[in-house]
Amino acid sequence: MLIGYARASTVDQEAGFEAQIRDLKAAGCEKVFAEQVSSVGKRPQLEAAIDYIRDTDQFVVTKLDRLARSTADAIDIERRLAAKGATLKIMNLNIDTSTATGRLTFNVIASIAQFERELMLERQREGIAAARVKGLYKGRKPTVRMQAGEIHRLHAEGISNAEIARRLGVHRANVGRVLVHGAE
Repeated sequence: MLIGYARASTVDQEAGFEAQIRDLKAAGCEKVFAEQVSSVGKRPQLEAAIDYIRDTDQFVVTKLDRLARSTADAIDIERRLAAKGATLKIMNLNIDTSTATGRLTFNVIASIAQFERELMLERQREGIAAARVKGLYKGRKPTVRMQAGEIHRLHAEGISNAEIARRLGVHRANVGRVLVHGAE
């Protein structure tokens, strides 16, 4: 059985999302799991699809970036599918892990993507170091520290750390740090 998965990061990507679903159905997917969530958030439909899939099923996506947030994530998902006796098909790359060539191609592409990511991070670190030497790199603004007064005021009103964090758009642990140490 072919099981499809479609994902769009935002509701603004409606046309691309609908195109994925259409293409998966046209490819013969009998069941399509679809969600509109960021790849960095929880993906309940992806988890439901992996849970649903059975031995000899094939998990189909239109593009690799619709499935995984990173190379490690892609490899992890493929391993989870393989552990259930299922395979992965990535339509735009013509990759099908049910074949030896498909598994090799998937692993090569995943390795190249990881290599490119590591090179990009290395260049980013070099650029930041060069900017620091020139005095141009200031880093991220200390947003929680700038809101310390508001954090203390809300805390004095008896509002919980979690609620303070939600209202100010910061992490709860940072609220606690400000209250205990007076800094971020």
